[in-house]
Amino acid sequence: MPHRFRVLAIVSVATFVASLDLFIVNIAFPSLQRDFAGASDATLSWVLSGYAIVTAALLVPAGRLADLLGRKRLFLAGLATFVFASALCAAAPGAGWLIAARVLQAAGGAVLMPASLALLLAEFPPRERALAVAVWSATGAIAAAAGPPIGGLLVQASWRWVFLVNLPVGLVTVALAARVLSESRDPDARRLPDLPSAGLIAFASSALMLAIVQGQSWGWTSFRIVGLLAGSVVLALAFVYRSMRHVAPVLELGLFRSRAFSAANVASTLFFAAFGAMLLSNVLFLTRVWHEDILTAGLQISPGPIAAAAFAVPGSMLATRFGQRFIAAIGALLFASGGLWWLTHIGVQPHYLIAFLPGMLTGGAGVGLVIPTLASAVAGSLPPARFATGSAVYGMTRQFGIALGVAVLIAVLSGADSSGALASFRIGWGVMMALCIASAIAAVAIGRIRVEPVRSSAITELELAG
Repeated sequence: MPHRFRVLAIVSVATFVASLDLFIVNIAFPSLQRDFAGASDATLSWVLSGYAIVTAALLVPAGRLADLLGRKRLFLAGLATFVFASALCAAAPGAGWLIAARVLQAAGGAVLMPASLALLLAEFPPRERALAVAVWSATGAIAAAAGPPIGGLLVQASWRWVFLVNLPVGLVTVALAARVLSESRDPDARRLPDLPSAGLIAFASSALMLAIVQGQSWGWTSFRIVGLLAGSVVLALAFVYRSMRHVAPVLELGLFRSRAFSAANVASTLFFAAFGAMLLSNVLFLTRVWHEDILTAGLQISPGPIAAAAFAVPGSMLATRFGQRFIAAIGALLFASGGLWWLTHIGVQPHYLIAFLPGMLTGGAGVGLVIPTLASAVAGSLPPARFATGSAVYGMTRQFGIALGVAVLIAVLSGADSSGALASFRIGWGVMMALCIASAIAAVAIGRIRVEPVRSSAITELELAG
């Protein structure tokens, strides 16, 4: 097997493990509620949102560190940390421990993901990169398809097994990666990234998500909610300010001079907000409104991710022929149509084949078109020296979108009793549709893909001295 395909296999397996964890933890949410009976939905949502926020905050500096210190080195460190944190998650005696362990797991995943894509892109010539990215993305879609049924089976024993399953696969992948991968780095990288900025964006995101999640119970005009929203804005502005002036910023604002890069990341944030809400809402709807057991719910959700996996590679091929913007926009609208189907067909009485399944299949096809297409749009707009950094920015927008979607869903569902649950889920599906339509509009703005030269957005030391 050619070396580049062995690299593709290894980084794809690591991506599979990290992606599988996301979907398995969603399916384990009702089981966590039973074991941690004193924890509310808002508290347990941080098992999901905390992971996404920390991943989003650390992806960009991790990408910069991979460029500077070596992509293989960071890949191995990230995967080893992810596996260790998975063991800590499995041992969690309470919700606080689990959330803290998930933060550590997120740090490992944040290091792993941009390094894996950078290693992959460095191995493939430009004409083969779109297909390589599609395969890499498809492994995440396959993990999404495998996650619900595997999670449903594992939870029958204990939710702890959804984390323990990472250990054997992760350890074997670490051993193989150490032997097969070749080290690479950005020869122009000279400085460590501005790590304090990662803290700024993490706290800004956390304040925003907490305000959204607690807005209903604390009151949207209460001092705490207004303070959280104001604090989020101030911290976000401080992050942008540091990125503009630091000689080695976490976020190179110069990347956003590319119209394709900017539009793809906006589309990503909006789409993955809808996607994150969908991941959790399906599990909660099936178990709370239709009162399905977790295994049945996992099996009923599976057709959507399977459709996503099936459409990922064809979607990438269509994007190569017709343009990323059109295929991504079509995919986002397909996802929205799945939400429309649920909104108009689902009732309190279970009718899986005619009410739930069509929306899952249509939405899954949309996911399969969007994910690899936006990833290839980002990759196609980046110069080789910024593969890790640029892909990390894209990963950041994905994770931020997921956290935002979970927070919005919890806010919509909060306070709803059993009689009003269906109405709350319908509001959630409506929000998902609106987000996807906005994502489609942003995708159309991607335009023609071309590599833009990256100029640092930071003010140089000489300019600061003057």
